[in-house]
Amino acid sequence: MLEAAHAGEHALLVAATGAGKTLSGFLPVLADLIERPGEGLRALYVSPLKALAADVARNLLTPIADMGLDIRVETRTGDTSSDAKKRQREKPPHILLTTPESLSLLLTWPDSATMLAGLDTVIIDEIHAFAPTKRGDLLALALARLQKLNPRLRRVALSATIPDERGMRGWLAPGGNPDAVRLVTGEAAALPDIGILIPDGRIPWSGHNARHAAREVVRLIERHRLSIVFVNTRAVAELVFRDLWAENEAALPIGIHHGSLAPEARQKTEAAMAAGRLRAVVATASLDLGIDWGDVDLVVQMGAPKGASRMVQRVGRANHRMDEASKAVIVPGNRFEYLESLAAYDAVMAGDLDGDPFRPGGLDVLAQHLMGVACAEPFEAGTMHAEISSAAPYAGVSRATFDRVLELIATGGYALRVYDRFRRLVQGKDGRWRVTHPRLTAAHRLNAGVIVEAPAVKVRFGSPRAGGKALGTIEEWFAAQLRRGDRFMFAGLTLEVVANDGPDLVVRMGRGNPSVPAYVGGRMPMTTNLADRVRAMLPDRAQWARMPDDVHEWLALQAERSIVPAPDQLLVETFPRDGRWHMVLYGFEGRNAHQSLGMVVTQRMEAQGLQPLGFVATDYVLSVWGLREVTNPLALLHPDILESEFAAWIEGTPFLKRAFRDVAVISGLIERTLPGQAKTGKQVMFSTDLIFDVLRRHEPGHLLLEAAWADAHNKLTDLPRLEGLLRRAQTQLLHVPLERVSPLAVPVMLEISKEMVTGLADEALLEEAAALAAEAA
Repeated sequence: MLEAAHAGEHALLVAATGAGKTLSGFLPVLADLIERPGEGLRALYVSPLKALAADVARNLLTPIADMGLDIRVETRTGDTSSDAKKRQREKPPHILLTTPESLSLLLTWPDSATMLAGLDTVIIDEIHAFAPTKRGDLLALALARLQKLNPRLRRVALSATIPDERGMRGWLAPGGNPDAVRLVTGEAAALPDIGILIPDGRIPWSGHNARHAAREVVRLIERHRLSIVFVNTRAVAELVFRDLWAENEAALPIGIHHGSLAPEARQKTEAAMAAGRLRAVVATASLDLGIDWGDVDLVVQMGAPKGASRMVQRVGRANHRMDEASKAVIVPGNRFEYLESLAAYDAVMAGDLDGDPFRPGGLDVLAQHLMGVACAEPFEAGTMHAEISSAAPYAGVSRATFDRVLELIATGGYALRVYDRFRRLVQGKDGRWRVTHPRLTAAHRLNAGVIVEAPAVKVRFGSPRAGGKALGTIEEWFAAQLRRGDRFMFAGLTLEVVANDGPDLVVRMGRGNPSVPAYVGGRMPMTTNLADRVRAMLPDRAQWARMPDDVHEWLALQAERSIVPAPDQLLVETFPRDGRWHMVLYGFEGRNAHQSLGMVVTQRMEAQGLQPLGFVATDYVLSVWGLREVTNPLALLHPDILESEFAAWIEGTPFLKRAFRDVAVISGLIERTLPGQAKTGKQVMFSTDLIFDVLRRHEPGHLLLEAAWADAHNKLTDLPRLEGLLRRAQTQLLHVPLERVSPLAVPVMLEISKEMVTGLADEALLEEAAALAAEAA
C-alpha cells in the first residue's frame, strides 16, 4: 500500500478479516502527514455504516496517540451536530471519517471546495457493501466531483469479500479503467472452522430461522466467551432473542442489535460487547461489517446464510487472528436449508464468493447529485456531463439522457412544468444552471439521501371514514403485492382484501384458507452461486454420503418415488391431495423470482379455467394448488408470460406506485422533510400518488416512470432470474405426474399447512409432517 501511494496509484486492497486492512489503508496517509505536516483535510474515509466510522475512529486514535502524532481525526455522519459540521468546514481535521450520504451533503456547501482543496486520499471501506447499490451510485458521483476538484486525488478501497476484482477496480477507477487501479492482495488467513448444527441428528422437514435449535445454541453460548448469533431479518432477531432467553437457564447476559432499534439501544449493546459484559448478542446485518466488538470467539448463523460472501463476512467477526481459524456454526431450519448450508460451506472453503452484479447508475440518484452540485455552485451542462460520465455507473449516460435529468430538476417534466414548485434550477445568461431560490437549497440538504424507509400500512376492517377498526400494520412491501380478493393470514385471522389503493389496506373476514403466503421466512433470496451448487449437489450420490441420515434417505426416496433432477433440468411434479391438484416447480431461483412467478402463473391458470386456489414460494420451490389438474405445465411457463401477465400484474398491484414514490423522493421531486417539520408517510404517499396518476395520464414516458419500472422489475421481482428460469423451462422442463405427494415436495406442503394453521400450532404441524412423510414413502 505504501508503494502504491508513493507511485500515486489508486489501489484496491483485498485481504482477510484480521489482516490489518484498515490500518494498511491509513498507513500511507499517516506517513505523509509525518513527512509533510500542516493544517487542512488530507484524507477522507468513507464507510457504509455510521457505527463503523465511529469504530475506526477509536482504533485509529490509539496508534496515533501511541506515536505521539499531532493528527486530528473526526467523524461526520448523520449523528454529528450541525455546529460541529460547520466547524469542520471552517477548520477541518486532517482525517475525516464519513458515510456516502454525509459526503454528498458536504459537497452541497459553497465552501466545500476550499475545505477539500488539499485532499490527497479517499479510503472506501467495505466497498463490496454498497458499490452495486444506489448508495454506491451516490458515492461514485461524489468521487467524480472530488476528482474534478483535485485531479491528483488517490482512491483506495478495502474489502475481504470481492468476487469480481476487475469489475470492482473498474468501479473504483476514474473513467472506469480497471488497469488504473493496483490490486493489492493480503496473505491468506487460516481457513475458518465452520460446522453445521444438527440437533439430535435430525433436520426438520420444514420451518425457517432454525428456532427449533434454541436450546442447543444456548449450550454453545455457554461454552464460549462471546458469541454473535446472526439472523437474516429484524423480525426474526426478536423471535430468536426471545427463544434463547426462554432456554437461558443460567441467565447469561444476551443482547440484541438491529437497525430498527433506537441508536441509544444499539450503542448500549455495542458498549456492553466491547467491555465484555455480554456472552452473546443476536444481530442482523447491522453487525455484518468490519466492526471489532469485544472478544468474539463464535459466530452462529441461524437459518441458511443465503450467500457465501455473507457467510465469510459474518465468520470474520470471530477471532481476528490470521493464524487461527475463525469458528462458526450454521443452524439450518429445514432440509432444503441444510443443502444450502452445505453449499455455502463448500463455497467458503473453495473461496468461491458471490455478489450483486454491477448495474447502470440510477437516474433518480443522478438528479439528486446534480441538485446538490448546484447548491454549491452553478454548473455548465456539457462540463457536468463529462464529469458524471467519469463515474463508472454513469459512463453510459448519453447527453440526451443527461438533458432529460436536467429537465426533470428544472421543470419537473412536460406534464409538471406548469407548477412553480417543481422549478428548482434555471439556466442563466452565462449558460450555467443555478438554484432558483435559496429555500430549495435548504430543502435539498434536509431531504438528500438514497435510503427510503419502507413504510407500514394499516390493516382495517372497513374504511377509516366509516370508522373501520385498525387491526395493526403490515410492511408495505407485502401489502403492495395484494390484489382485491386475495386472502392472507393476519392476527390469527383469514382476511380478504377489499381495497388496496390508498394509505390503508381495507379488509373483511375471508372464507377458506389464505391464497397468498404470509412470509415467515427470511426476505433475502439465496444467491445464484449457492443455487447452482445446490442443483449440482441434488443428483450427486457421492454428496449424499456427506449428509445426515434423514437427508440422505429423503433424497434416495425421492429418486425411487419420482426423479431427482439433473443440474440443468427444471422438475415439475403434479399430484392430487385432499381434493385439490398440486403443482410443485423446483426452480432454485430464490424467493423473489418464485413469488413473482406464482403471482403471474395463477393469473394464467385462471384464464385457462384451472381454478387456482393459492400458492407458496420459497427459495427452492414454487407450489401452486387448485381445483383442476395441470396437465401441461409448459403452457403456463412460456416466456411471453413476462410480456403479458407479468406486465399486467405489475400494473394491477400498487407496487409500481410504491416504486415511483421511492424514485420521486430520491430525485427530490417530493420532499420528505420541510424546515421545522417532517411529512407523515401518508402525506408523502398522497403527494407521490397524485403525481404518479398525472404522469401516467399525460406523460407516460416520464423519466421517473421509467426509473420506477426498472426498480419494480429488479428490486422485488428478481426479473433476471425469473427470465432464466423460463428460458430453462423451454428446453429442460421435466414434468412428472404422480399419484401422491413426493418426498421432495413434503417441505413445501408443510409450508402450505403453516399458512393454514392459526398461530403456527406446533403439534398440528408435527402430525401433518408425519402424515405427509408416510404418504410420500
